[in-house]
Amino acid sequence: MDKDDFKRWSRRAADWGADYRASLGERPVRAQTRPGDIAAEIALSPPEDGEAMEAIFADFERIIVPGMTHWQHPRFFAYFPANAAPVSVVAEYLVSAMAAQCMLWQTSPAATELETCVIDWMRQALGLPEGFSGVIQDSASSATLAAVLTMRERALGWTGNKQGLAGQNAVRVYASSQVHTSIDRAIWISGVGEANLVRIPVTGSLYGMDPAVLEARIVEDKAAGFLPAGVIACTGGTSIGACDPIGEVAAIAQRHDLYLHVDAAWAGSAMICPDYRTLWTGIEAADSIVFNPHKWLGAQFDCSIQFLRRPEDQVRTLAIQPEYLKTHGADGILNYSEWTVPLGRRFRALKLWFLLRHYGLTGLRAIIANHVTWAESLARRLGAEADFELVSQPILSLFSFRHTGGADSDAHNIALVNAINADGRIYLTQTRVDGRIAIRFQAGSFDTTEADIDMAFAVITEIARRL
Repeated sequence: MDKDDFKRWSRRAADWGADYRASLGERPVRAQTRPGDIAAEIALSPPEDGEAMEAIFADFERIIVPGMTHWQHPRFFAYFPANAAPVSVVAEYLVSAMAAQCMLWQTSPAATELETCVIDWMRQALGLPEGFSGVIQDSASSATLAAVLTMRERALGWTGNKQGLAGQNAVRVYASSQVHTSIDRAIWISGVGEANLVRIPVTGSLYGMDPAVLEARIVEDKAAGFLPAGVIACTGGTSIGACDPIGEVAAIAQRHDLYLHVDAAWAGSAMICPDYRTLWTGIEAADSIVFNPHKWLGAQFDCSIQFLRRPEDQVRTLAIQPEYLKTHGADGILNYSEWTVPLGRRFRALKLWFLLRHYGLTGLRAIIANHVTWAESLARRLGAEADFELVSQPILSLFSFRHTGGADSDAHNIALVNAINADGRIYLTQTRVDGRIAIRFQAGSFDTTEADIDMAFAVITEIARRL
């Protein structure tokens, strides 16, 4: 592809993207294909000779797009959002065109220095105190793994990486039943082992871990010869938005010299609104915090910020410096690859810089506040219907409900969510609350309007009563 073709096809792709985003409301939210439909359209072997871009682009539109679920759709109410505000998409065009590998300061000084600046902008926006620094990770899963590795090394006196875990006292980590499964994976990968992830029961309207039980388990484990290393708390758990009492958990962690990591992957974005910060009161005592601007703030995936109170602990855990990665003749520089598991790093800070400058905190706060208000309104409307019940009250813009029809409630509500998603007008997911199926609803798409929430009510009630 020569420079003229590159320019032409870049413009064609940008035009396609703008038209696609403008037409999303007319499309079904979830792909309407059956398993294997897309694969059946793909050639069995790679081509020996190159093909024309016209043919490739035509196949993209004909084969690929019908098999996509439209995450930027205004009626995407499933999972959590993975927003990509248009200004973030523009920034990603530029990042893709430059295609820099930003692993070290010297491999792109602007990427490193902008990352430092926008992380501090976000620290201020979330109301975190001075002293926290941070790094942009690819996802909350990577940030949590880095935190677990750090708490493991800290508990083992920084010997685990060199000596392994064999022969050491078993390291213990504590979390509630409401944390994301990325915590389980971090425990597996770190070598701590699933048997040493201690689940603390939850209590109260926010489904937070019980502090008294947490402390009792730590004391019991110490007496039994285990090595308590850290606590993983959550603010805005994935299932129903569970929020642990961060202040109380932090006090227990400090009493027992444990590392505290807080997973606020979804709800952390809402903390740019001071009114919602009661959900993580005490957060200033955390050692590590992760939140995903690529969820509710509109930064295109992937963009996850991990704040650290003592970054030197994570660097001590993860940094490795062969000669070819050293930067000579420059003192005091940051190499963010020493803060992360991957060595390679994309220029993720640019889209966050564009986003914050384009919307401003005032614009982003308004979007989040609207989502919360509209979700609360929908919850009230569904709760007032005789054949619906609220299973969990709204925490920010997330709540769960159940339709009461059908002899087998679980089977009936699975059938309901499947029928809603097959209809195509909205997209929901299910979860389990106290062992029973419930249907999740969360508002988070940048393009969602109050009319889309009204449509959600109409679709849910219409299809439920049709079953």
